[in-house]
This record gives sequence, structure tokens and C-alpha cells, in this order.
Amino acid sequence: MRASEFALLLAPAVDAQLLLSILPSALLAGLVAVLATIVVERFGGVVGGVLSTVPTTIVAYAIGLHGQAATTDDFRRALAFVPVGILLNAAYLLVWKWLPPRLHALGIKRLLVSTIVLALTAWIIVATALTVAHDAMEPSVERTVLCGILAMCVGLTLALAATRRVHAAVRGTHRVSMLTFVLRGVGATIVVGVALFISRSGLPLVSGVVSVFPIIFTTVMVATWLAQGSQVPAGAAGPMALGTLSVSSFALLAAWLIPAYGLTEGATLAWFVSVGFVSAPAYLYLRSRQRHLKGVHTPLQPEQVPQ
Repeated sequence: MRASEFALLLAPAVDAQLLLSILPSALLAGLVAVLATIVVERFGGVVGGVLSTVPTTIVAYAIGLHGQAATTDDFRRALAFVPVGILLNAAYLLVWKWLPPRLHALGIKRLLVSTIVLALTAWIIVATALTVAHDAMEPSVERTVLCGILAMCVGLTLALAATRRVHAAVRGTHRVSMLTFVLRGVGATIVVGVALFISRSGLPLVSGVVSVFPIIFTTVMVATWLAQGSQVPAGAAGPMALGTLSVSSFALLAAWLIPAYGLTEGATLAWFVSVGFVSAPAYLYLRSRQRHLKGVHTPLQPEQVPQ
């Protein structure tokens, strides 16, 4: 048998092996993604917005990336560029807070479609431009990490400005449909699966940005909009933008801790540090803002606080 014929016979097996190596992390991402919609629905816009953004799908991505990245440098570049995507996600979420009041004359359905189209189009254009520009400069790993840190700082500034006046912490009265849960899980599975496949192709920066493509946020916002009305996603946008900084923190920490301490220890340490030093302070900050503005906005009810 000639070499070319042998390669053709071997290709399906290689592809199958690649898919099988990616599938567990992708499915894990889909499973944990479903929980965020339940959290927003159960605890309301503010508390749910923070709790639903603790590092979840990014953990699945980091686990898969650890096995798929060609080199340690590629692994670090991919994770270090994640905060750039998270910064874009923060801006994307704030479109849901800023745009609907200005286009309310369109009607509910047209307003929802317009918000989705405009927000996603802007995200794709800016993400593509930033990725191409950064890659063209051929930066070192250290410079990519610095870019990620700067993106996280800008995201923090943007999120604090967006949560200066916290919306009422409306808790939903209607359940999100099972179809929405399924779509969200499938969306997260696809996003992480594609990101891992891209990382295998030697494009770590693209992989890092794609891993946080806002399809998950979109399903949260659309699901809560359709089930609860526009007030819940509007109230969750700012807190989610603040809470999602824990994902940036996890990515930056995991980029160094996982190669240094191993997958289990490194990922666990990065997760607890991110939740303890980003998610928890964000939650406490939003509670204090609500108490300060309790004369204007609805305060947290006891049943909205996680047990």
C-alpha cells in the first residue's frame, strides 16, 4: 500500500481521535453553562448576574486546552488573551442595558432582534480587528499576558461605571423553558469545542477569544427577556460584566499555575483565587450599592441570597 493511500485510510481515525479528545471538555462546558440560566432565574438580576459568571466553561476550556495546545507557550497565549474577549463581552452585555431604552419604539420582538444583531455584529468586528492586530505584532508570551492584564483593568473600570447605579434586583416569576436550557448547553458545547479545535490548528489567540464568544451570554439574556421581560436582563447586564472579570482572573492565573503545578492543582488554585478575590468582592460591592440606593431601587430580599 502506498503512503498516500495509507494516509487517506488513517485520516478518519485521526479525526475521530481529535473529536474524542475534545468532546469531554466541550460536553462539560455545556453542562455547567446550563446552571447559569437557573442561577439568574432563581436569584434575580444582580445576585444571579454575579453568581452566573464564576469560572465554569473556562475551566472546561482550560482542561481541554491543556491536552490540545501544541506547546506551553501556545497554552499560555490562548488563556492570556481570554481577558480581551471578556472585555468585549462586558461591552456586549452593556449594549443590552443601554440600547433597549433608546429603541423601545420598535416593539418587543423587533427590539430583541435588533439588540442581538447589533451587539453580536459589533463583537465579531472588534474581536477580529483586535486579534489580527495583536497577532501581526508577533508579541511574546509576556506581552500577551500584559495585554490580558490591561484588558482586565479596562473591563473593571467599565463594569464599575455600569454598576454605579444598580438596577432593581428583579427575581423572575416565570420559569425558563427546557428548550432554552438545551440550546444554552449546546451553544456552550459548540463554542468550547470549536475553540479547542482552533487551538489544535496553531492559532492560540483566536482560540482564546472564541472560547468566550458570547453565545452563552446571549442565551441568558434572550431566555430571561422572553420569560421575565426586559427588566431582568437589563438588571443583570452590569453585574454580569463585573462578575465575568473572575473569568479573566482565572485565565491569567491558570496560564501560569497549570504548567507550574499540574492540571488539577493549578486549575483548582486558579478557581478559588478568582472566586475569592473577584467574585466574592463583586457580590459584596453590589450588595453595598443596593443598600446605599435602597431609597431608589428595590433592595435584596432574604430569599435572593444564596444559602
